[in-house]
Amino acid sequence: NFMPFSNDVLIRNNVKLIGKGDKTLFLAHGFGCDQNMWRFLTPALISQFTIVLFDYVGSGASDISQYDKKRYNRLEGYAEDILEICETLELSDAIFVGHSVSSIIGAIAATQKPELFSKLIMVCPSPCFLNFPPEYLGGFEKEDLLELLSLMDKNYIGWADYLAPLVIGSNNSNDLIGELSGSFCSTDPVIAKNFAEATFLSDYRHILKEITQPSLIFQSQNDALAATSVGEYIHEHIRDSKLEIIQADGHCLHMTHPDDIVDLIIEYAK
Repeated sequence: NFMPFSNDVLIRNNVKLIGKGDKTLFLAHGFGCDQNMWRFLTPALISQFTIVLFDYVGSGASDISQYDKKRYNRLEGYAEDILEICETLELSDAIFVGHSVSSIIGAIAATQKPELFSKLIMVCPSPCFLNFPPEYLGGFEKEDLLELLSLMDKNYIGWADYLAPLVIGSNNSNDLIGELSGSFCSTDPVIAKNFAEATFLSDYRHILKEITQPSLIFQSQNDALAATSVGEYIHEHIRDSKLEIIQADGHCLHMTHPDDIVDLIIEYAK
């Protein structure tokens, strides 16, 4: 049910095209995840949209031999993956849907080449996980994040088992917590650490004011990684944006509460 590809970029990023529709949704998974995490949303979307699924280099079933530590030690390297996929598929005016850090990676791509994306949809985004009091509280002190990163070196499985329930939301399904922990553990630890540093220690607040596309921001009422004040901050700094706060726990609305967001996605993307 998807087109197989022979092109290098499309093999490298395990790109799949599903669905049918005049408008294209480009779905970008978050840190430690892969394209499979979108499976709860895609059934409702494939009758109306063409959907691009992919894995960042180093994630999922991408070609890990193409991993370049220097390229991917900044979020711009992941944005390059997106730009190269779009170029190869000759996309323009697609609707970018990003989870967590991918919302920011997509924003980087969309500000570099605005013609590629007509709208952005952000699922539990955060432009910066660090606290810069008083003007911005990303949720974490730098020391806490450095400790979390050093745990990756000392006890990778322990790190995955600690982080997964925080990300999914401990009130949500144990199966999903187990799946995310397994996904973390299936990623090469060196690659995961590099991506984690690029994600958790960076500050991309400056990119928000450069976004010209209309943007829909989804946030959980209760998210251990991004408080509602983070969503409000993003909404305030993107000129044309709309904030939807969902009565939910966790940082993965597309997995835990797909039915609460899918109709809003369809309506916004039309």
